[in-house]
Amino acid sequence: MDLEEAFKVVGEFGPYQKRAVAVLVLTQVYMACQSMLIVLVGSTPEYRIEQQDGVPPGQQELLQRVVFTEDIDTIVTEWFLVKQQAYKVSLAGSLFFAGLLVGNIVFGPLSDRIGRRPVYLTGLFFEVVFGYVTAFAPSYEVFAVSRLLVGLMNGGIGLVCFVLTQEYVGKSYWAMTGTLTSMSFAVGIALFGALGYFIQPWRNLATAANSSGVLFFLLSVTLPESPRWLYSQGQTRQAEEVLRYMALRNGNAANNLMLQRVGAAKPGNHVNKGAGVLQLVIHPVLRLRTMVLMYVWYACSLVYYGLTLGASDTSGSRYVNVAMYGLVELPAYPLCIYFINKHWAGRRKSMASFLCLAGSACLCTMFIPENTGTLLSVTSLALLGKLMVSAAFNIAYVYTSELYPTVIRNAGLGVCSMSCRVGGILAPFVPSMRALHTSLPFTVFCLSGLSAGCLGLLLPETLNGPTAETLEELSSPTHSRVLESKVTQH
Repeated sequence: MDLEEAFKVVGEFGPYQKRAVAVLVLTQVYMACQSMLIVLVGSTPEYRIEQQDGVPPGQQELLQRVVFTEDIDTIVTEWFLVKQQAYKVSLAGSLFFAGLLVGNIVFGPLSDRIGRRPVYLTGLFFEVVFGYVTAFAPSYEVFAVSRLLVGLMNGGIGLVCFVLTQEYVGKSYWAMTGTLTSMSFAVGIALFGALGYFIQPWRNLATAANSSGVLFFLLSVTLPESPRWLYSQGQTRQAEEVLRYMALRNGNAANNLMLQRVGAAKPGNHVNKGAGVLQLVIHPVLRLRTMVLMYVWYACSLVYYGLTLGASDTSGSRYVNVAMYGLVELPAYPLCIYFINKHWAGRRKSMASFLCLAGSACLCTMFIPENTGTLLSVTSLALLGKLMVSAAFNIAYVYTSELYPTVIRNAGLGVCSMSCRVGGILAPFVPSMRALHTSLPFTVFCLSGLSAGCLGLLLPETLNGPTAETLEELSSPTHSRVLESKVTQH
């Protein structure tokens, strides 16, 4: 029998898979805490500059004293990262995202080669180790390097974690496990806001946020290798063992479970990695799709992280703001699931509309004075923008994997997630543009959202259409129209 039939025997989403997926999904909470750490650990309190008395005029610049008027303990108060040193806070945030970028590039292909489980466990172990280095860093330099290394591991295991939640279950549950993973990341952001409220000194906060990782690592040690990966590598016997073990724990008898024997690799399933990425540039249909999708992912990421990382700058309690920015994502998921399957909205229009709405929400913030009522404030509009961009981001994931043929889907997703990381690297610096003009960060977000929304309309609709398996299918009339007029299947 093939894998899908085997999963029906084993149980597509039985009690054992529920437990395994729960561990992986909860690990996202830990990863969200690490991603958002700099928002609270690096928040700049109110301060004033005091001049020393009796100092000759020429040396006044040198002998200014920074006095923090707010009683909080962050890296800013410990290492005096204000005035000319203020960029170091954004830099630490950017280093984390640079780590994510490299982690995605290195760990994705590595997990395809040596297996999901070893890569996931090694990455999680080192992320916890470097997380403790962050908490006990003796100087800013050590802190910055540890953020880069945590990002590196975070990027690697984020991808593998997402893949594992899908490969443990039957195909009909993929959309659900994917959404659960994203939702738990949002819950993680909210929990981090709450944690920051109760644990204020930054070293204690970093230690507490990192310690959940130890628990998840111990829970993950028992997880099996992905049966789908084993099967794709031609290790059929091991795949059968894992499936039988799952069946046993699910309470189903699967003694006679036999998989079709495959060679070392199914022919036609492997496009050479280099050739895969090259096809994205050479193939005329894929070239335009890739360019548009890369920009869409970049814009989603810039707006998503820019708004979230600026959470502690907006008015009101920084802890409540961080928690709100996490929770506001949750309604985005049911919204997506509703719209992308409706024939009058589909993937294309939904994604473009959500991006344009996110841009418009950021545009409106410019016309609102700082201290208006609670309902229509800058913060509430920024939250609306975050909700919209989360929805667009979620659709972009689904839509991208449908636009690429199976043989180069990984290469396509890899290139898109790279451009998405570039958005993440630039994002920490956008909120600090406020120093030049108050509404500048929102202008950047508004233009990014609107331009990406309009460009997204160039892509073809994929709802109810067949997914291309090979590059040849792309050239057939149903797939090749890049600027597709009306979708024929209604």
